[in-house]
Amino acid sequence: MLLHRITTHIIIAVAAIWSISSVNDEDKTSSPGKPNIVFILADDHAYQAVSAYGYGFNQTPNIDRLGREGMRFDRCLVTNSLCGPSRASVLTGKYSHLNGFYNNTNSRFDGSQVTMPKLLHAAGYQTAIIGKWHLESDPTGFDSWDILPGQGQYYNPPMISNGQRVKRTGYVTDIITDLTLDWLKKQRDPSRPFLLMCHHKAPHRPWEPALKNLALFEGVTFPEPPTLFDDYSGRGKGEHEQNMMISKTMTKGDLKQVPPATLNAEQLKAWNAYYEPRNEEFRKLNLTGRDLVRWKYQRYMHDYLACIASIDESVGKVLDYLHETGLEANTIVVYSSDQGFFLGEHGWFDKRWIFEESLRAPLLIRWPGVTKPGSVSTDIVSNLDFAETFLDAAGQGIPAEMQGRSLVPVLKGQTPSDWRKGFYYHYYEHPGEHNVPRQYGVITDRYKLVYFYEPEYNYWELFDLKSDPHELKSVYNDPAYAAVQSDLHKELDQLRSELKVPAQDPPESLVNPRKNPSKK
Repeated sequence: MLLHRITTHIIIAVAAIWSISSVNDEDKTSSPGKPNIVFILADDHAYQAVSAYGYGFNQTPNIDRLGREGMRFDRCLVTNSLCGPSRASVLTGKYSHLNGFYNNTNSRFDGSQVTMPKLLHAAGYQTAIIGKWHLESDPTGFDSWDILPGQGQYYNPPMISNGQRVKRTGYVTDIITDLTLDWLKKQRDPSRPFLLMCHHKAPHRPWEPALKNLALFEGVTFPEPPTLFDDYSGRGKGEHEQNMMISKTMTKGDLKQVPPATLNAEQLKAWNAYYEPRNEEFRKLNLTGRDLVRWKYQRYMHDYLACIASIDESVGKVLDYLHETGLEANTIVVYSSDQGFFLGEHGWFDKRWIFEESLRAPLLIRWPGVTKPGSVSTDIVSNLDFAETFLDAAGQGIPAEMQGRSLVPVLKGQTPSDWRKGFYYHYYEHPGEHNVPRQYGVITDRYKLVYFYEPEYNYWELFDLKSDPHELKSVYNDPAYAAVQSDLHKELDQLRSELKVPAQDPPESLVNPRKNPSKK
């Protein structure tokens, strides 16, 4: 550990010396060679709930604008579909087994390691993070930070501003937005390029909307996914024994049958005025079986999508400010989520699995003058690539220890011929409240091979996304897929070797499950 920290400090010091020697004070401006970066990250925002992807649940015109004016990525995959591990990969460009953050239960981010914000800061960038952090240790590499402690709360959230705990009144998405705009207006140094990370809590469980949006989807009936009543036939023990079902796992808080404890008196009055009459109607119906599941699904979607409406409004405010001030011409704007999310597919909410809705995140990037407006990429990209992309865009070298690749060529419409065709995934948090087993696997454009490797599971699955897009039936050991299966095993072994994945999970990856699901 001591050697690691010494090496880290040497790397950062060398980067700083190089930056100082090659860039004088007059040159440290937002020149075309050093674009500003605004990185907006939501928590658990399903790609299905971004209207640019065409699923029809809701409208997100401001997020969509980034796709119209830049590039939409249709195959952005995450390394480990869980909040903290995903954020650690974003900062480091490394998988969990190298950055040391495996799970949300007992992992703590080692802030002494090399990170993208540290390297940009050493290269002359002004750096800030506002909103969700969820990595336990204090942020490092930032000139300023104003973060939610832990998971944070939707109403009247306490925050930690540069080490000082403060309490703010209002709705968390609006507060994060106001702080972001305040930083741009009052704290930004016009003589320096900047990295501004605006990271939202929403739409994480328990999906509590802004009070002004409680009735936003009143009267709307959302289409049910075809797998809402999946019986998990054709798959293994893990899928059958998970605990993340709309039918049985959601709490009264999730379903808004009890109000949040964090509301003040005025807010509680507005909350009760909306939900209580509707809850009374629900109680009178005395629903059971599939009718009850359908009611829960509609309530879930109503609240989840109302949370996203506030995020889209936030994105619009930030984009408008960049436009009004002329900053947009030299500012890369990125919108993504820390992972995907199930919106009733397989009867589930939450994430964690290698399956599509969990594995895949939305990603839209606007880079004026570089990325062709309205372009779409189907290349396999990842949150593992964000750090490398930001460094490359800023004209900085990419440390050899980082495991992703810069998206700059892709954003220029020039995907390298050796771009990845397969992607490695690894999930560690088990045991846990949702009882999703540990798993690792490889994903290609068509196939997915996954191994549930704990002794009490110990089984493989193979899915053909072309013939089975909902991933309902494993074809592992099907003779018709023998050649495919063999090739995927070889590719998986090769990826694990290249990525330096240990043969056995290290002790620090083991978890002790928490009792409060809101912590997840």
